Amino acid sequence: MSKEIKGVIVSRAVVLISIILLPIMIFLIFFITDFSLWFSDDKMVTFLIIKILCPLVFSLSWLFFLILFATRLSMAMESMDKTVAVVPIRLKLFFGANALFILFIFVFPIITPLISILSFCSMAWRLTTFRKESWDEQKTSLITKILMVLFSILPIICSIIILPQYIELAIFLWNDIWVPLLPFLFRISYSIYTALAIGSLFILITNRGISEYEQLFEEPKSDMTIWYIRIGEIFLFIFFLFLEGFFTGFQQFEIIEIFYYVGFGIGIFVTIVNFINGKKRKTTFKSYFFGYFLAALFMGANLLIVNAAWSYLIQLVSLIITAFIFIFIFFYTFIRLEETEF
Repeated sequence: MSKEIKGVIVSRAVVLISIILLPIMIFLIFFITDFSLWFSDDKMVTFLIIKILCPLVFSLSWLFFLILFATRLSMAMESMDKTVAVVPIRLKLFFGANALFILFIFVFPIITPLISILSFCSMAWRLTTFRKESWDEQKTSLITKILMVLFSILPIICSIIILPQYIELAIFLWNDIWVPLLPFLFRISYSIYTALAIGSLFILITNRGISEYEQLFEEPKSDMTIWYIRIGEIFLFIFFLFLEGFFTGFQQFEIIEIFYYVGFGIGIFVTIVNFINGKKRKTTFKSYFFGYFLAALFMGANLLIVNAAWSYLIQLVSLIITAFIFIFIFFYTFIRLEETEF
């Protein structure tokens, strides 16, 4: 069943927002970033190609791709947890934002040229074979094939022109944005984890020994009984951000460390009890052990490892691993979805 908020299907809303924002983001990237041409120093030529042609080609490509696969993308978002159950629903916020940032830094620059070429080829194919539902090598005319080659020339040229710059952009985003933001991302992640861990304890009590309320599909009332816990988790998260100094000039209150230790202990306790009781009550119960393990590893590195370098490395690795798990699950789900599922 699709998740809805006041009648709006969340996955479809995300796709719609992406259709609107992604082309805008592409133009902003090309206008803000000081890209240059490796074959010309002429300012007018550089402006026309870098500021107009390339972002226009890439924007149209992504726009075409997102519209063409809007339903599949929506279904992929809804089917991610069914495909590979690694991270529980309540911890997806814990790593989800980081996965989006990794996607933007590394995956987006790499696949944009490919998306552009495929999109323009698809445009040519659809212009000449609009009555056909799928590609057929034997029935595709020579004119269609020639037109597809001609359509692909422009995105290929743009990709050759901009690809070295895209690599530099990824390096810039990593060194000048990602790395400086990591300490703040860590603090936000600690706060999210701790708030969710405390909420899990109350959910554990409410559901008589199982904190994974998203798995109690046969008990629809269970979701209604914990709405106040969700609100409490939000207030706790804001409170922990306050203690971290996000609203006071980043002057951290030392008491926050006590909350982190408590949250870490609660998280381990809830995971163990949740696993034991869940398996007793339901043989198909998903323990999400790997997801909880990575979350505990992330928190434990901050609280238990004295060596700052090792602590930083473990936290960074745990974030990157879960980010790529999210990305892999999404692409795997997107590719394997059958047309009949729509």
